[in-house]
Formats: sequence, C-alpha cells, structure tokens
Amino acid sequence: MKKTVLITGSSRGIGSSIAETFAQNNYNVIINYFKSEKKALDLESNLLKAGYSVMVYKADIRKRKEVEAMVNDSIQKFGSIDVLVNNAGISQQKLFTDITEDEWDNMMNIHIKGMFNCSQCVAPHMISNKKGKIINISSIWGMVGASCEVHYSTAKAGIIGFTKALAKELGPSNIQVNCIAPGIIETDMNSFLNEEEKSWLVEDTPLMRFGKPEEVAENVLYIASEKADFITGQVISVNGGFVI
Repeated sequence: MKKTVLITGSSRGIGSSIAETFAQNNYNVIINYFKSEKKALDLESNLLKAGYSVMVYKADIRKRKEVEAMVNDSIQKFGSIDVLVNNAGISQQKLFTDITEDEWDNMMNIHIKGMFNCSQCVAPHMISNKKGKIINISSIWGMVGASCEVHYSTAKAGIIGFTKALAKELGPSNIQVNCIAPGIIETDMNSFLNEEEKSWLVEDTPLMRFGKPEEVAENVLYIASEKADFITGQVISVNGGFVI
C-alpha cells in the first residue's frame, strides 16, 4: 500500500525539496502552505504533470482547528498519514534587545505550537495503526545557538527537546520520532547574506560549501523509511562539519 506524507511549510525551500523527493519515491504527498500559494500550486502542478500523487492544503499550523481539518481531510483522501514532517518555520536576525514580544510569540507559535498541533493531531492515528514516523526540522542553531537569533535558536532548541521526549513516549507504539538539524543550506531563507558573509560561512564549513536542499531531503526520506525503524529520538545534523 502506498504511504502518505504530510509536510508542513512545503511550498518552497527545504520543504519543497522534501515534497519532491517523497513524490519521486512513490509516496502520496500533502503539500501544506499558508502564505506562498502560487509556489505551492506550481509545485503541485509540476508533480502532477510528472504523474505523482500530491495534494495541496492551505492551513495555518498555529490554529488547531485548521490543523485538525487538514489531518482529517488528508486521512479521508489517502487513508492514512504514515509520515509527518514538521518543517514549517521562519527566521529573523535581530539583536536580542530589539526583539518585540510579537516577534518572539510568532517565532514560538510557528515552530513550537505548530509542531505540537500537527503532531498531536496525527499521533492518535499513528498510535491506532501501531506505526508511524514524525520528523522535525530543527537547525544547527538549535544545537549551539546563534548571536542575533536568540528567538530562532530558542525555538529550534525546543524542537530538539520535543523530539527526544516524544520519541520516548511514542516508542512503545512503534512510532519513531527524529530530528534533522540542517546547517547552512542554499535556500531563500539565507538570501539575506552578502557575499562576504557567505564566504565566512563556507570557510567555517570543513566541506567548504553550503548544503543543498535535496541533501536534507534525502536524509528525511531515509529516516522515514523502514531502513531506519531502529532509529528514534536522534538529532541528525546535515551540516558539512560546521558543527561537530
């Protein structure tokens, strides 16, 4: 039976690459987006033209009712959600003393509350099936912290703590919960960097380059596969040696 994956924030960047990779590997793919409608629809169109099984779903993962509707509609259409990838996120560089309360709350709501909503809505379905994979996308900055990104680093560190705790709780139900923590990846999220800053980051990376979205996606695909059934509660950092 064909498996189904729900990927939050998958209209662009790493999320888009994850969607493409799973589609190419015979999954039903649910492309979740909130704001980037055109990119989501373009991705869906391209994948449908290639003969893949995909569905686009607009939902604000910060809002519980929208997540519940997305999960229920997805299960109704495809019969199950076998893999959940909590990928949706935002980034911001700002001095700690300048971060507003709204900016802090929004960072936590998208990364932490959104992950909580999606995981808690999918978990009962996975528990009843006695199988499932939850994969959370963190960051190296959740592992080591980044200056001028305290709120982002805090949220990404929270994802790691969530992953380890939930892995222990859902393990007896044969559900694996893992975390991917990318390093510097070539995406729109890093487009604010100037050439000098990019050069510094490359010099600090032992493999001497930025990572590619598809390299992250391939690791997500592996963790979602039966080959990784004995891996849970782990943080896998695709970072080229930037953090060792």
